[in-house]
Amino acid sequence: MAEDHLEVVTEYLYEEQAIMCEKTDIQAFGKVFLPILYALVFTVGLVGNGLVVLTIVQGGRQKSVTDIFLLNLAICDLLFVISLPFWASYIVKGWTLGNISCRIVSSFYSVGLYGGMFFITVISIDRYFAIVRATCIMKARTIRHGSLTSLAVWTLAILFAAPHFVFIRNIGRECTSLYPEHLEEIWPIFTYIEYNVIGFLLPLCIMSFCYLMIVKTLMSCKNHRKRRAMKLILLVVVVFFLFWTPYHISLFLQILRLSDFFQSCSSRRLLDYTMQITESLAFSHCCLNPIIYAFAGEKFRKKLSHLALRCVSFFFFCAPCDRAPVPVPEVTITSNHTQNTSDQDGSILL
Repeated sequence: MAEDHLEVVTEYLYEEQAIMCEKTDIQAFGKVFLPILYALVFTVGLVGNGLVVLTIVQGGRQKSVTDIFLLNLAICDLLFVISLPFWASYIVKGWTLGNISCRIVSSFYSVGLYGGMFFITVISIDRYFAIVRATCIMKARTIRHGSLTSLAVWTLAILFAAPHFVFIRNIGRECTSLYPEHLEEIWPIFTYIEYNVIGFLLPLCIMSFCYLMIVKTLMSCKNHRKRRAMKLILLVVVVFFLFWTPYHISLFLQILRLSDFFQSCSSRRLLDYTMQITESLAFSHCCLNPIIYAFAGEKFRKKLSHLALRCVSFFFFCAPCDRAPVPVPEVTITSNHTQNTSDQDGSILL
């Protein structure tokens, strides 16, 4: 009888705790806040990254290794933002598009996230070789090598993102992960750890090393053009750190939560609110790179203005965009030493 009474009391306390820890207000907050933010990020990210892709593609044959990496970064961001309207609809009314679309959208989301982080890391490594190891690596920084590196990065992004969409299923009105019974407890924790380490900590360490070495090299350099390029890339990395660090801290706290470290209702509610806010902040990052390029990248602004002039000529003078007259950019004459120690690849965004 005592054991039966204890079981009844335990069940009653559990149900009481569940009632006290209802999260309908958190869900209601998410249904209002997240779709609005996703719509904003989708609009800005689609336009901004679309302009980056269009500007690089229309930039002529003189593309650089850096342009190849930035083009692929913009494509990754486009893949990610394309998934956001579907997630916004899912938050409001559940998943109504079937199993195939559930897995396709999840694939775009995961590959876009990993690919974007990997390409930002590769751009940092490319800047390191272009500035710190310019004399040793210049011949190796070719379009062919840049294309092969990009292919390798896409392969890695798909490989690391695979666990995130392999288990995705459309169950009822949900698009959620369905793990095998023997992986139900371990796999979510493994997924978070993988994302923390491979998707954030490792790229952050690589970028920190590259830019510390670049700053050390630039201390003895008075090349204004190189310093301007350095400010742009450093801005990209700093924004990356500020926008993604809170989200990955929240993911780490989710690992502790899955390990039953947070058991009180108040702490779990706080984690849910924190996750929504930091996730939204991190997702906003995909639309910031084009804005940074537009305001800080001199060559990008020139190429974008040339492209705009071509299209204006097309609309007003009925001339094809690729035949419209375009102002010739000024040529800056530099010394041999400056050319050897700077990025000679003619990147249109730096």
